[in-house]
Amino acid sequence: MHALFADSFAALGRLDNITLVMVFHPQYLESFLKTQHYLLQMDGPLPLHFRHYIGIMAAARHQCSYLVNLHVNDFLHVGGDPKWLNGLENAPQKLQNLGELNKVLAHRPWLITKEHIEELLKAEEHSWSLAELVHAVVLLTHYHSLASFTFGCGISPEIHCDGGHTFRPPSVSNYCICDITNGNHSVDEMQVNSAGNVSVSDSFFEVEALMEKMRQLQECRDEEEASQEEMASRFEIEKRESMFVFSSDDEEVTPARDVSRHFEDTSYGYKDFSRHGMHVPTFRVQDYCWEDHGYSLVNRLYPDVGQLIDEKFHIAYNLTYNTMAMHKDVDTSMLRRAIWNYIHCMFGIRYDDYDYGEINQLLDRSFKVYIKTVVCTPEKVTKRMYDSFWRQFKHSEKVHVNLLLIEARMQAELLYALRAITRYMT
Repeated sequence: MHALFADSFAALGRLDNITLVMVFHPQYLESFLKTQHYLLQMDGPLPLHFRHYIGIMAAARHQCSYLVNLHVNDFLHVGGDPKWLNGLENAPQKLQNLGELNKVLAHRPWLITKEHIEELLKAEEHSWSLAELVHAVVLLTHYHSLASFTFGCGISPEIHCDGGHTFRPPSVSNYCICDITNGNHSVDEMQVNSAGNVSVSDSFFEVEALMEKMRQLQECRDEEEASQEEMASRFEIEKRESMFVFSSDDEEVTPARDVSRHFEDTSYGYKDFSRHGMHVPTFRVQDYCWEDHGYSLVNRLYPDVGQLIDEKFHIAYNLTYNTMAMHKDVDTSMLRRAIWNYIHCMFGIRYDDYDYGEINQLLDRSFKVYIKTVVCTPEKVTKRMYDSFWRQFKHSEKVHVNLLLIEARMQAELLYALRAITRYMT
């Protein structure tokens, strides 16, 4: 662990709260730091100050001032022009042109078409090359999903930064798991464990019920398999139902000026894809998937990055300590797959070989609300949502959930963007 902290400090020149939370899962953290270091600092198509500015644009779409401020400092440190920070309209036209892709990718990636790609590559002036665009797309998806992680874990600025963490009574929106990793958990730990007014025995039964459902599903799987038609219809039902999952805390979050100046069209946000009579065709993974298509395209245009991202996806998806709350020697693969596939289902992405009926069995409503909020509108996550799912589970297990959420989200965004790039190229 100390070696990881040392590596992080050497790469970033700081030890940030994201690292302190991710260190619950050292194997993942190592892969994450390696990928981020490569994207921001190693040889690549984009100049260093562009990379940090794109990070600012991406984080700003979710009003994540924590990440925006980190990259404002990094941008200036690598010689970026301070004038660009006055607002996107002060940045070069080439970066302004990326605004539309940033917006659609962050909030409604299923709307991305090869026309979006063509506009950027064929602009009369300030056009992007394919390699530059792939680098930009990877950065955008990386920082959209990192904003999800930041809000999902309640990460607040470091003590020495503006709005930095100080000892204060916990409120609904201000909670930070890094407090727990730092050992400052006397008040907060009590808050989290009490999770509202739920008794320990109630939350204990929730774990037992979840274990029992997993056992039953495994038995059903062994006995019979649903037909392809039945599987397809269960996907459509789940996709439709996911539109009606929203939180009672759902209120508009008005972006602060210091963040909103880094993007245009501040009113544009997440909308479920079938609202307003829009029908989005299902994205079938057997037609275009990360392993067979996305990975090789990224690796071809931005060498080694496909490999790093692929490793990070695999670690997040397969990570397990075979525990669930107080239980040991548990096979959690069914649960991890349900979480991953539910997120992709919310983005209209379907796996032919998966029975979407399992999702409703394994993920209860409060958990679905948390997942959807973290993935689609992370700026609206509250401590209440974090507390209300899996109440007997450890913080490290909830952080693990967040890692699954951000990697599934990043992969979904990448699939839509890379498919559009592929269509443009063919």
